[in-house]
Amino acid sequence: MSSSVLLSDENGMVLGEASVDEAHSGKGLLHRAFSVFVFNPETAEMLIQHRSAKKRLWPLVWANSCCSHLRRGEEVVEAGGKRLWEEMGFTCPLYVASSFVYRAEDPPRGVEYEYDTILLGKANPDVITPNPDEVAQWKWISLADLQQDMKLHPLSYAPWFHLGLAIILRNSAS
Repeated sequence: MSSSVLLSDENGMVLGEASVDEAHSGKGLLHRAFSVFVFNPETAEMLIQHRSAKKRLWPLVWANSCCSHLRRGEEVVEAGGKRLWEEMGFTCPLYVASSFVYRAEDPPRGVEYEYDTILLGKANPDVITPNPDEVAQWKWISLADLQQDMKLHPLSYAPWFHLGLAIILRNSAS
């Protein structure tokens, strides 16, 4: 796996590269990322993961189905499918829903400052085999239960997950 990320402007235009450590230190450097949200088409539940204790930022918090950084030469949809396979052991067709910029600090571990592209997919895999270096546990959850728990326990969820889910819900309502 590459140890660099693609730096970008607030419109997602790539400006260069930086090491993962540089991008996540100090005030952070704006870089390209993606967040995958997979829904079960039969139950309308979302697949979420509890991030591994080995994660540098936001270990042992709940997040969307998978997420990562875009690397040189990758297209976002293909990178999302590859990462879904690496983290969760399955893949499905994905499409771009939206993008947003956010910055969040995880003291003393570091900072995320990302141009994050939301990728949506539908799947009901027979087998989910998460990589234990990436995922501590996983579950399918209804949007109603997820929203309620996020309100009750906001710090149990990654900051980009809160923002991405709000965008998905807003876009589906319009």
